[in-house]
Amino acid sequence: MEVKPIENSFCTSTVKSEKSSCCSENKNSGNNSISTLDGENSSCCISNSKKESEEETSCCSSKEQPPINTFTNSISTVENMTYRVNGMDCSSCAVTIEKGLSRLKDIVEVKVNFSSGKMQVAASNANALIPIEAEIQKLGYSANPLNQNKKLKTYNIEGMDCGSCAKSIENHLNTLPSIKNVSVNFSTGKMKIEHDSSVDDIISEVSKIGYKASLLAKKNANQSLQKPRKEINLVIFSGVLIAFGFVGSLIDIFPMISTILYAIAIVMSGYKPAKSAFYAIKSRSLDMNVLMSAAAIGAALIGEWLEGATVVWLFTVGTYLQNKSIERTRNSIRNLMDLAPPEAWVKIGTEIIKKPVEEINVGETIVVKPGEKIPLDGVIILGETSINQAPITGESIPMDKTIDDSVYAGTINEHGSIDIKVTKLVEDTTISKIINLVEEAQEQKAPTEAFVDKFASIYTPIVFILALGIMVLPPLLGFGTWGEWFYKGLELLVVACPCALVISTPVAIVSAIGNAAKNGVLIKGGTFLEKAGTITAIAFDKTGTLTEGKPKVTEIKTITGSEEELLSFALTLEEYSTHPIARAIVGYANENEIRAYTGNLFKNIVGKGVQATIQGEIYYAGNLKLFETLPIPLVEIKQHVQDLQSKGSSVVIIGTQNKIIGLIAVSDTIRKTSASALQNLKQSGVKQTVMLTGDNEGTAKLISSEANVNRYFAELLPEDKVDAITKLQNEGHKVAMVGDGINDAPALATADLGIAMGGVGADTAMETADIVLMADNLEKLPHTMKLSKKALRIIKQNIWFSIIIKVVALVLIFPGYLTLWMAVLSDTGAALIVILNSIRLLKFKE
Repeated sequence: MEVKPIENSFCTSTVKSEKSSCCSENKNSGNNSISTLDGENSSCCISNSKKESEEETSCCSSKEQPPINTFTNSISTVENMTYRVNGMDCSSCAVTIEKGLSRLKDIVEVKVNFSSGKMQVAASNANALIPIEAEIQKLGYSANPLNQNKKLKTYNIEGMDCGSCAKSIENHLNTLPSIKNVSVNFSTGKMKIEHDSSVDDIISEVSKIGYKASLLAKKNANQSLQKPRKEINLVIFSGVLIAFGFVGSLIDIFPMISTILYAIAIVMSGYKPAKSAFYAIKSRSLDMNVLMSAAAIGAALIGEWLEGATVVWLFTVGTYLQNKSIERTRNSIRNLMDLAPPEAWVKIGTEIIKKPVEEINVGETIVVKPGEKIPLDGVIILGETSINQAPITGESIPMDKTIDDSVYAGTINEHGSIDIKVTKLVEDTTISKIINLVEEAQEQKAPTEAFVDKFASIYTPIVFILALGIMVLPPLLGFGTWGEWFYKGLELLVVACPCALVISTPVAIVSAIGNAAKNGVLIKGGTFLEKAGTITAIAFDKTGTLTEGKPKVTEIKTITGSEEELLSFALTLEEYSTHPIARAIVGYANENEIRAYTGNLFKNIVGKGVQATIQGEIYYAGNLKLFETLPIPLVEIKQHVQDLQSKGSSVVIIGTQNKIIGLIAVSDTIRKTSASALQNLKQSGVKQTVMLTGDNEGTAKLISSEANVNRYFAELLPEDKVDAITKLQNEGHKVAMVGDGINDAPALATADLGIAMGGVGADTAMETADIVLMADNLEKLPHTMKLSKKALRIIKQNIWFSIIIKVVALVLIFPGYLTLWMAVLSDTGAALIVILNSIRLLKFKE
């Protein structure tokens, strides 16, 4: 059972007035709000706009004023608990749990997130939380509270070469009374364990089985450098002994010496596997160590000392090479942990001192010099620079940053020295969240992996029993000699271990997820990696996905006067407005160094525009409705407005009561990467690209042609987007939905695969989607699809190769063509080939 402790904190607000409201819906920009459920610094409202996400605005996260523990808008205090839920395999499971628990007495609210596997429960009193775990078990699932388990520890495990090793460790530790729960994950090389005993006792117990455990901490990172050198020396020395023994047998000098050399080689190379085999049998496990030890001992008993020594030596060499290769895939994620420096320069008054990042609090000021990595998330309060955000987003082009801009741990300060106000603790930084999400993804079994594991658990004992039968039954029935059939049984024992088959899927998935993470794409599990490879249609939300999501001035048309004069009047009128269209006009004017006139008596005309007195005359900026109330002929102007609106633009008219000065068209522009990304998607095997938008038919048609999508659905409400996804599914497509992760939540949940345009620091998007594009760059999507298809191909190659090797080995046993050392080579060699084939995914590029 896997349990991960996190701090549980909710925040709430009391809605007293429109002014004090925690979140206000902006109908013009389409922003919604959502409550975050996890994290000490969780925010009551997170806007979908990228700017607000970057600023990390929070209306109720404060150190001086602890938040009320409830995620309802009630003033009363509510008891809360966060749980890790195990056993869910689809989003409907989450709904089942919510409905089941909501019926319990004194339960205020239940929220279950299928993607993250977390559940938040709010109750009116602490006693109401007591039966939660029992009730979940009745529903067919299990749950563990995440904010109370202080005995849970995570260890690194070295020496595992397949999933059966992880099972052996679990089975052995579960026999100890001090162990509450233990989960060993072969893919990540980690063990999560809840125990009452000391850390040294756990390390000692793991070492008994033949593996090495170390408590997960930065100080352990380089502790295991000596052991691989010792192992390789042992392998080399054993190989030399076998070589001398073989030469001695060829020249027929002192046969007993050759036997002694073989025996020493068996003991040296076979001590660790034999020790592991003993504890595996004791804990009722049947792993490769048991099979190989039985084969080596059996060979020695029938006088095949060279065979026995060769078997053990080949097994040791193969295991060593497998471990080295697997470590490469594990390090692809572990290297992320080294991105952020462990220490930072902290400014305290006039002094600057170096402190470990774990000791730095929110609100402190850190100093980062040119060329240094940023140690913690924060906001620049002094200086300006360029930041290389490639470690998080995969984008190599540096971003210019100045005062009030957000920066992130692990990114690189390329130019100027900057002072940063820390906004997140080390465990809450964006890079920490990425690492946690990727590691959680690696720990989840993909459907193919789960099937192979189940197959192996049945296959191995059947072949083991068959091998024992072959050793005993034929000679009892008079078919051949005991020695002949005993040897064939030993060969079958070696062939019985499906190491290559079991390892075929997890190493490929870990490698692919690591590759994606380095390229700024978070894939939240092998299940979603496999799904991405089967997608035939992708639906895109328009605003903020295919388009920038920020209005820009696209066209200016003057009626009287010059363009500069038109922009000067527009700047004066719109300068104090907070409307997105007004901000776009002001930004455009400032970019072109336009100077504003002196204005006064500013007035907002609701639903129509604004007015102000400039140079003693009233000027207006607004829509056609505003100017229809003025005594001005508008026949020609209406035609211009209709032409601009047909291009998908919103039109602002500038004029007075007597004349029209000009028109300014503002529209949401398409992303530069959208058209090329969609073209690449079609080349990667996606048959249908679809745009979903709430805009009118004209705007939708224009944007769809620019973005190069196959079809579009216009004038949609959020629930209509769900219908559009369902329609595509009914047409036989496997559908992915790409949106912002919040506004498009219903459509994302309905689609076979939910992909969020996350943006750096968008915590909510990282929690809700199956795949997150960290850089808000659609060009990462084709890479993800191709990577998924490549991973599926490699998994299939590995599985078929492993099966074919086993079948060939089994066929060759009975005619007598297969020797014992060849059987070992077919197993360890096949496993090594499978691993090396999977590792290719780490280097995969478009």
